[in-house]
Amino acid sequence: MSAVYRLDRREFLGGLFSAGALVLAAPMAVEGAVPAFMPTVYLGVEPDGTVVIVAHRSEMGTGIRTSLPMVAADELGADWKRVRIEQALGDEKYGSQNTDGSCSIRDFYDALRDAGATARMMLERAAAAQWQVPLNECSAVDHEIVHRASGKKAGFGALVAAAAKQPVPAKADLKLKPASEFKYIGKGVPMADQNDIVRGKGTFGYDAKMPGMLYASIERPPVVGGSVKSFDGTAAKAVKGVKDAIVLPTFQKPYGYKQLGGVAVLADNTWAAMEGRKKLQVEWNGGENESFDSDAFRKKMSETVRSPQKAARNKGDVEKAFASAAKTHEAEYYTPLLSHAPMEPPAAVAEFKDGKVTAWAATQNPQAVQEAVSEAMGIPKTDVLCHVTLLGGGFGRKSKPDYVVEAALLSKQVGRPVKVSWTRQDDIKFDYYHACASIYMKAGLNAQGRPDAWLQRVAAPSLMNLYQKDTLELSPLELGLGFIDVPFDIANLRVENGPAAAHVRIGWLRSVNNIQHAFAIHSFVDELAHLAGRDTVDYTMDLIGPARRVDFSGQGFQHANYGQKEDKFPFDTARLRRVIEVAAEKSGWSKNKSAPGHAWGFAAHRSFLCYVATVVEVKVDKDGKLTIPTVHYAIDPGQVIHPDRVISQFQGAAVFGTSGALLGEITATGGKVKQANFNNYPVARMNEAPQQVHVHIVPSNEPPGGVGEPGVPTIAPALANAIFAATGKRIRELPLKKTKLV
Repeated sequence: MSAVYRLDRREFLGGLFSAGALVLAAPMAVEGAVPAFMPTVYLGVEPDGTVVIVAHRSEMGTGIRTSLPMVAADELGADWKRVRIEQALGDEKYGSQNTDGSCSIRDFYDALRDAGATARMMLERAAAAQWQVPLNECSAVDHEIVHRASGKKAGFGALVAAAAKQPVPAKADLKLKPASEFKYIGKGVPMADQNDIVRGKGTFGYDAKMPGMLYASIERPPVVGGSVKSFDGTAAKAVKGVKDAIVLPTFQKPYGYKQLGGVAVLADNTWAAMEGRKKLQVEWNGGENESFDSDAFRKKMSETVRSPQKAARNKGDVEKAFASAAKTHEAEYYTPLLSHAPMEPPAAVAEFKDGKVTAWAATQNPQAVQEAVSEAMGIPKTDVLCHVTLLGGGFGRKSKPDYVVEAALLSKQVGRPVKVSWTRQDDIKFDYYHACASIYMKAGLNAQGRPDAWLQRVAAPSLMNLYQKDTLELSPLELGLGFIDVPFDIANLRVENGPAAAHVRIGWLRSVNNIQHAFAIHSFVDELAHLAGRDTVDYTMDLIGPARRVDFSGQGFQHANYGQKEDKFPFDTARLRRVIEVAAEKSGWSKNKSAPGHAWGFAAHRSFLCYVATVVEVKVDKDGKLTIPTVHYAIDPGQVIHPDRVISQFQGAAVFGTSGALLGEITATGGKVKQANFNNYPVARMNEAPQQVHVHIVPSNEPPGGVGEPGVPTIAPALANAIFAATGKRIRELPLKKTKLV
């Protein structure tokens, strides 16, 4: 349960609840006849019986605005048809509102259950007192409190005033429903925003408006860290509708969520602003990154991983084991910079007035908006009000609100609300990119082809450069994303981490470092299985070893474990083995016989506390054209809240992962990114994406893990392994399009 805060009643009720509602949030004194008790901030009941549940996370297609309210409604005993969902403003009272890391359900499942149970118990107590019956004979059923012995019933609305006078139950006194009584959890309801989205009625960032606003289009420095040397806005201002051309503050490290600087053209409409921008005459200072060349940088990273680096994990005696190995095998893998490329580029509107900022933004993190805008404007973050719109995709990009900062700074300059709309070109050229990476793998094999020694070495720019200048090595958090916690039962194992500088903004992208880590590790496992003449699935099970909870202690690192305690979320190889068994069974792995031009590939990986095994089927025709008839996922994410949403996220992840593996690559020369739109940074089209995606959920009573990101990491290695089986081409470099398949 989140911390309890004392709230201003007018502020809290504004826009969410009517006067007289039973509002469950922090305890507080209230005005008027009806006292309101507020043990949580997520739920309230109106006098007409409407249950209002606050969605404090952002909706970008995952269905989180439905799934979290479902949890509270189930515990409350509410009729879903009488539930109204309200989007929360950015406010620390809700706990973290950063909708990323696949942790919305994981972090707030218990809190939302507690909220629902608290409200239910207060309503039950009110009914029991009114009817003079024992409390344990009253229960909530479909929006009513029912006393079965007498047949008495009372709707939630009729009990609001009396329930508000009941003491707020302590957390220890809450009685949660057994799973057998769940009505919504594990079953699901229609997605709350579905109708508005498909009918074009939903409000996205690009739809946000404020009265009297100007529209801004910004010409940013072509090299990150560059600045305006000189500019002439005369021609831009001559464009009909253009009002002004303004130089934004120069960008300074660390990258953070700061605006990039440049020149903004402000106009009466977006078109005029864009046309004016084209006519700007700007000279730039290149800055420290103007010599960045992605090909040269790749060579440097390769040299790094080919020599010994700092040990991040050490188990056994690796050098001795390599010296006595019957055979060694080594390989190097490379993954490039990637862009998020959501369908809706970043957009926000902001107004600076009376020392405060009000913003509407397509953001994954309204609290980051508060922090970034307050830092840029020099005002308290409590003076930054952030409304959250729907997001046309995010994938991690919209956790970083530099575009909202731009709108706020410009509004202060012109004294009017300003809307900043990034173009597709802006989005791809100035993204917070997923880091490129070089990974070296080496195994010392015994006579049966099983490794007795194992070495992994990685070099990649760290996303910690967002917060600290010139960080060169990956953080424990990044190494913990599927690399340092490799679960194989090998006596001698070492993980090393080499330096790599960041010359562009590095950020997190759906599944983050798991992308490159899973690609290298599970491609290498397939190589070793092939060398040993063994089936990949059997070989992988052999490497994982017996079912156990992996103990990483005494190996030189603290297991980050996605911020969760080991006792609640251990690395359980029984669960990993089980999803592998299910994937093999459901895909017909043992019956499918790979042949030239038609084959299957496999990979299994744990990320975000979810266990995933994936089988990808490929066909490669005589011209080298690749198609993907099927993908089979077997997953164990723990307790599932909304099965349809889980399945749809894995289906989306299959397409997202395929896009990155097949096509994704950002390159740069002279510090300037070469790609700028879908013509040179394509995403998978229908004929390139998997034709069928089957998601097999392994039943589990374990606590909920993540589901938004874990479907991505296994795609690239399973796909590459399938291509090897079909063509004999071993792919160690992404994107796959760079390798001729015939």
